Amino acid sequence: MRKSYFPPATPCDRLLNNEKVSEEAKERLREQKRCLDPVRLLHAIRELQATLAAIASSNGAKNNEAPESKNLAEFLKQLPTLWKEGEVRPTHRKAPSSPRNWRTRVDPFESVWPELLDWLQRDPDTTAKDLFERLRTKYPGIYKDGQLRTLQRRVKGWRRAMARELIGISQESW
Repeated sequence: MRKSYFPPATPCDRLLNNEKVSEEAKERLREQKRCLDPVRLLHAIRELQATLAAIASSNGAKNNEAPESKNLAEFLKQLPTLWKEGEVRPTHRKAPSSPRNWRTRVDPFESVWPELLDWLQRDPDTTAKDLFERLRTKYPGIYKDGQLRTLQRRVKGWRRAMARELIGISQESW
């Protein structure tokens, strides 16, 4: 099988090269293409985004004020350095928050964790899957298949804590 691809082209260029499009429509497209200015368009988009963000924010909604508008010359002066400062749109997503350290559900293994610790201390090389199967055998109908991953995370945390204890790293430093 051999795949062949067309050379890269904008949708406008594809329309202009299509024989099914009339010459009259092509001429209108050419005229419209000549009038387009991508820099002016980018400037207008950024100004409108700033206005929308101001309207959406509580300050803009109360004061009904539009943000300070920059003229095109100022915008063009800043354009070469904007990439260094990161995204400048006011609608850009916020920085990620710090990871959470609280539980969202009750731990299903809390009541049997001391028993699991005993099993782990007797045989530290056992897998969480083997522990899970032992639990399901001992307590039938309580633990479902979807809880295996939770147990694997708990066992992984225990192993990490034991490894740190072996090499002498205190919990405060991690």
